[in-house]
Amino acid sequence: MDRADILQQLAATPKQALNLSGADLNGADLTDLDLRQANLSWSNLNRANLTGADLRGANLSWASLSEASLARTNLSKANLSATNAHKATLTQAYAAGLVLSGAILTAANLNSID
Repeated sequence: MDRADILQQLAATPKQALNLSGADLNGADLTDLDLRQANLSWSNLNRANLTGADLRGANLSWASLSEASLARTNLSKANLSATNAHKATLTQAYAAGLVLSGAILTAANLNSID
């Protein structure tokens, strides 16, 4: 699945109903996309670029985000429970109410997270 596929789904689906659970988005360019309330649980987002994306209230539980870029994302009230974010970049992310229970954040860059 690539950026064009995601944009097509976003256009056709109400944001709160967007279900990408289990999707293979390895290395996908998802920069600046509005993914509020999206279900990305169990998705492969390794090395994906989510820089500047709006992930408010999104469900990323059990997703794999190794080496992904989430710089400057809005993660307010997002669920990253049991997510593997090894070596992920979350610099300057907004994280009020972010749920991280059981998340793996080894070697993740959390500089200037708000």
